[in-house]
Amino acid sequence: MTHAESWMLSYLMNSLWQVPLLCAVGWLAARALHPIGAGAEHRAWVTVLVLQALLPALSLQWLRNVLSWMAGPAHPAADGNVSIVVGPTTALGGFHLPAPFLTIAALAYSLATLYFLARFLWRCLRLASICRRSSQLTLSPSQAACLARAQHNCSVPDVSLRASDELRAPVTLRFTRNVILLPAALGSALADSDFRTVIEHELAHIRRQDFARNLSYELLSLPISYHPLLRLMRERIAETREMICDQLAAEHAGAIEYGRSLLRLASMLVTRPPARSLHAIGIFDSNTLERRLMRLKQNSTLPQGALRFVLITACALLVLATCASALTLRVNVVAPFPAATNAAADSAHPAKVPPDEAAAQLHTKVTPQYPPDAKKAHIQGTVILEAIIGKDGHIEHLSVLSGSAALQQSSLDAVRQWTYKPFLVNGQPTEVETTIHVIYSLKK
Repeated sequence: MTHAESWMLSYLMNSLWQVPLLCAVGWLAARALHPIGAGAEHRAWVTVLVLQALLPALSLQWLRNVLSWMAGPAHPAADGNVSIVVGPTTALGGFHLPAPFLTIAALAYSLATLYFLARFLWRCLRLASICRRSSQLTLSPSQAACLARAQHNCSVPDVSLRASDELRAPVTLRFTRNVILLPAALGSALADSDFRTVIEHELAHIRRQDFARNLSYELLSLPISYHPLLRLMRERIAETREMICDQLAAEHAGAIEYGRSLLRLASMLVTRPPARSLHAIGIFDSNTLERRLMRLKQNSTLPQGALRFVLITACALLVLATCASALTLRVNVVAPFPAATNAAADSAHPAKVPPDEAAAQLHTKVTPQYPPDAKKAHIQGTVILEAIIGKDGHIEHLSVLSGSAALQQSSLDAVRQWTYKPFLVNGQPTEVETTIHVIYSLKK
């Protein structure tokens, strides 16, 4: 199994349990932020979706490297700290699966991700094709005046209205320009008030750039598209997005009149229930009309001041705590020992062991001392060591791969005293090679 397959399976294993965990956290955060408004709920669900896609790829070591980079060069300090990184361990550190099984799992996951990518591209192409086959919508004088007023109110000067026989509900998209597509049979049947509702709602989507945002969410979530809970996340994002646009559109028509117009539009489409049109965004993009109407009545009761701050802060702390827990409990899938025979175990070239495997076998550890001269000179950084561990678990050879010369000797003196549990291949102790990171940092 290659390192790419190892990383891919680690991502898959972590996404399996982190996606449901973050989904539960998103539900709690959305419930807490409900009094603040649909905008806060929407941002909570989008944040959760981004974390679901990115968190399985991150690790504590990656976080340490980022924090070390952000810390920048050495600076005056009163004290120093030395930490050793040999790779995070997990409860599954000793669990092994056959290499062919891992390779097949990585291949299946790759094919599934490629399928979802191909489906995404096909939908984009089909939507572009529908737009090309559509025709310019002929407006009555009153509809043209309504469109002009709505564009002025929403500050969206460039928009094209087109009709298509392939759609069941109004949608918005943008490839080269902003386009609002209406079902061909619906455009001429709309009263002026209902036409205004449709246009102002779709212009709100254009104003928020929801089409581009939706495409970015789809691309970002491709690695977790296999997960059944992703559909729930998309529904919550679509629902809160429509609520935001309802509020923006109702600012000009009034919540009561806008709500009545929504009901009339829904009744016109009852014989052909609206469905999502590929990646396009539309007024009936989510089947939650009742909740949308109820939300319109809550605009005047939004909390302000201290309560708003407390709710947002509590949700942010909940999300941060969840991310920290997920990183701590991260599962790592590592390649099995390349040696498969006793002859390989006795060969002159030791088997290379990933840092995570070496961490699981560590028996005794001595922490390096921060060299006083290096501390006075404000020298800090990471010393990377390459170690060959003998069959008895003692370090037989230790060399420096990189790091400040002022810190190297301290690292070598301490790590030479480490001992490991014997590494076994086919039940026989074997000599292995691994890397160790010794991090020297100065407290601010």
